Formats: sequence, structure tokens, C-alpha cells
Amino acid sequence: MKGLILSGGRGTRLRPLTYTSAKQLVPVANKPILFYAIECVRDAGITDIGIIVGDTREEIERACGTGDRWGVQLTYIPQEAPLGLAHAVKTAQPFLGNTPFVMYLGDNLVRDGITPLVRAFERERPNAQILLAHVKNPQDFGVAELEGDRVVALVEKPGQNPAAPDPPRSDLALVGVYMFDAHIFEAVDAIRPSWRNEYEITDAIQYLIQKGYDVRSHIITGWWKDTGKLDDLLEANRLILESIETCIEGDVDSGSRLLGRVVIGKGTRVRRSEIRGPVVIGENCVIEDAYIGPFTSLHHGVRIINSEVEHSIILENSSALNIGSRLEDSLIGKNVLVRREERRPRAYRLMLGDNSEVSVL
Repeated sequence: MKGLILSGGRGTRLRPLTYTSAKQLVPVANKPILFYAIECVRDAGITDIGIIVGDTREEIERACGTGDRWGVQLTYIPQEAPLGLAHAVKTAQPFLGNTPFVMYLGDNLVRDGITPLVRAFERERPNAQILLAHVKNPQDFGVAELEGDRVVALVEKPGQNPAAPDPPRSDLALVGVYMFDAHIFEAVDAIRPSWRNEYEITDAIQYLIQKGYDVRSHIITGWWKDTGKLDDLLEANRLILESIETCIEGDVDSGSRLLGRVVIGKGTRVRRSEIRGPVVIGENCVIEDAYIGPFTSLHHGVRIINSEVEHSIILENSSALNIGSRLEDSLIGKNVLVRREERRPRAYRLMLGDNSEVSVL
């Protein structure tokens, strides 16, 4: 089998961060989301992997390289525009040929991996296999309707689709992992753009169902996260951090206290601070007179001085200095400075990009 990882989306729900960075490279527990996808596909025994790329192609290629670090061969496949998942499949047809393949959305995380499902697909050889999960907000996803174990209908984002039933007829969302044989190309060629003006993978799978092809489903029981929104990104970070083990490679002074599972990278200095895990701190950070609370990830070169941070993700070379209160439930991009000013007159002084969000005390 081959692998196809989609990494061409624009990440509009994570703007302004994704104006300057690919959403699939936002780190969860200090590792880019896309790396988890590559590892998941690799762990299923698939080493020939295509990555669909768009406007952020150069950034994706710099981050992932040839794939040697994972023991895989990566092929980058440009998509002219983000015209839907089925369009991405069509774009990748020259790479995929007639080989069965796994399609994995590059901003998804599946805790238990996909290895048993890939083995079942190889053994039983259906034409398609989809992963499903029960969700509280099915209107925001592609939704599957089942009769027993048989998939009878798929609807894309019923909360937005004017032709969809209201409320959705199922709470089973499509997880961003699919397995197909070459018949999917017949389906992709047969469908037309949807109400979103995209070629929907749900429409392509619906075509397979209507033509009598063997479409199977599997309902996953472990956690799965689509990390396209801030709340889900922070939740994914929390879930990953729950599995870390303590590893202290930095310099922690006797006036500091570490509680729970904490990872501190090389070159990082911790002075007169309290860190309550699970927390991961990258290399060459400075933590002074600070409190770092649970479910926080600080990337390389971050400075937290006389400040508090909890349940947040702070990217590389950013700083929180003397802020006098706690940063919580936050995502801070690269090279950002958050500080408290003592000069008069007292005021909030902000420089923010489009689609920013700020909460003030």
C-alpha cells in the first residue's frame, strides 16, 4: 500500500497564526502535527508516502525533507488550489497508480494508530474503508448513516449544507483517515462540485455505495482530534502530554520545584520557579520567577519571566515578561512578545494581525 497525507489546507480557523505558518506544522507537545501523521502511516508499514501541498509547500518540504528520519520516502504533490479532498485524490493519481492507499488528513491525530485497520483492509480487500467516531457536534463534520455495519449515506457538514437534514441523522463523524482501492478514481471522475464548490470525498464515497462497491466502516473507540480549531488543538496537546515521561536535560536550581511529569530540554535554565506537569519545555528556554501549569508546551527559545502560563502552547522564541497575571488556554505564535508595561499613562497597547483574538482583564 501507499500513503497519501493531505497538507495543503489554508488553516483559516487558526488565523492569524496560519498566515505565516502551515497549520500542519503547529506543534502539539513540541512536535508538528504533520509528524504524527507521518509516524502513524509509517507505523502501519507504509513507507511510500505522498504529501499533498499547497501555498505552504516550501515550508512543508523544509520541515519534512526526504523522509529519511522516519525511514520513509516522501513525494510532494502540488495541488493547484484547495478544491476538496476528492480533488486531492485526483491530483495524486499519477503517484498512486492502481495501488491501494491510506489517505490521512495531516491535521488529524488518532491515539491508537491505524495499524490493525490497515491489516484488515489488506486482508479483506474492500473497495473503501472509512473511520468513524461518535461526536457531540456532528453538524461540523462529514456524517455517516449506517444500517447495521453497512454505510448507506454520507453528508458533508450538515450544519452548513443547505440540502442536508436538520438535525443530522447520525452523530458518527468521519475521522480524517480513509482507505481506498483504485475504484475511488472512477468515483472522483463522476462527481461534481458541491455546494461549497469543492469536490467532496463524501460524494465520491457515496458514489461507490450507490454503485454497489464494498464500503466498510470502523468506529474508533480511542480519542481522535481534528486540530483545525484552537480548542481542539489545546485538547490534543493535553492528551499527548498525558503520556509523556519525565526527562530533565536542562539546568534547574534548588529554588525551583518540579511536580508531576516534566520534560525540560537541553540548554534551558529554570530559576526560582514552579512547574506542574504534564509540561514539556524545549531547548534554550529561560524560566525565571515563573509558574508553568499543567498541559503547557513551550517550544525552543521561549522566555517566561515573572509570569504564569497554564494549558497553553507557546511557539519558539516567544516571551511572556512580567505580565502580572496568568496566560491560560492560549496559543502564542513565533517571536511574540507579551509583556506588562509600567509607563504612564496606563493603557493596552496592541499590534495584532487579522483574525486575532485578545481577552483583557
